[in-house]
Amino acid sequence: MLLNLVIWVLFGALAGWIAAKVMGGENTLLTNIILGIVGAIVGGFVAGALGIKYDAGFSIESLLVAVVGAIIVILIVRLLRRA
Repeated sequence: MLLNLVIWVLFGALAGWIAAKVMGGENTLLTNIILGIVGAIVGGFVAGALGIKYDAGFSIESLLVAVVGAIIVILIVRLLRRA
């Protein structure tokens, strides 16, 4: 159980870090973890709404979904900061 939690946190940190690099930002480890976890939720919702099927476990597909979701979150935050 604890190992599973640690793996998900590391997975979220990786997804958040990749998204931050793609979007040209520098974040702390904690921010990357949160961004990756929220991104996975957002990405999963968007993928489901678009009818995209992917393996919800630990896979390249789920990492890609989390990264895309994190990029969406970054874009929304940047838009809200400008408003």
